[in-house]
Amino acid sequence: MIVVKNICKTYKVARRNAGFGEAVKAFFHRDYETVTALDNISFSINDGETVGYIGPNGAGKSTTIKILSGILTPDSGECLVDGRIPWKNRIEHVAKIGVVFGQRSQLWWDVPVTDSFELLKDIYSIPSEVYRKNRDELSELLDLGDIIRTPARQLSLGQRMRCELAASLLHSPDILFLDEPTIGLDAVSKIAVREFIVRLNSERKTTVILTTHDMQDIEAITKRIILIGKGKILLDGDINDISGNGDIDRAVADLYRSYEI
Repeated sequence: MIVVKNICKTYKVARRNAGFGEAVKAFFHRDYETVTALDNISFSINDGETVGYIGPNGAGKSTTIKILSGILTPDSGECLVDGRIPWKNRIEHVAKIGVVFGQRSQLWWDVPVTDSFELLKDIYSIPSEVYRKNRDELSELLDLGDIIRTPARQLSLGQRMRCELAASLLHSPDILFLDEPTIGLDAVSKIAVREFIVRLNSERKTTVILTTHDMQDIEAITKRIILIGKGKILLDGDINDISGNGDIDRAVADLYRSYEI
């Protein structure tokens, strides 16, 4: 279970006007502005749930995922993921989670994907038998075939994202964090990724937390929506109650307007 209580996170951002003179001034003295990324947010997620974590750009979605995965430390508040504090128990924590960032790769760029998989096997200390079983099963489910023998830089975006998903699941994590996993994918690749995630949750009971701007992903994969805006949790409910079994894009757009975000 994931439990988040009163988490706050702020950043200091340097600001200056355009021009060479302003650049010189900033060299000696910088003006900073404090930006609130998360403002006292709280929620809980049960084992095996599929949750869509949505909101506009800058709402605090990625910051939340980075705190839950142990990358960032909050300014205040409490967070427990299966009894672990992510940023304090990082080694134990990362062995139990999988993370996919749509705009960042965990594959080594110039080597075949299978070499990246072998390195991840050593990083996570995956027993050889378990590694081979997971690699073969994931390769079949995600239709990787000869793709894994190709360097990551020579793959299409859709092929690379399927490999990213496989890489994040080699160590059989209990929780999967997905941050824009289908960004830039064509329709066929999106459907393949969606179907795989749904099957993963159904067969392995893997908890899935998905952040995306693609409401079709949300509708296909998740059963619950948490809406965040300006660093605050604005709504938490069943996806069918929110969409009214109608147009999910219009329903979410109406929510954005009603909360003025």
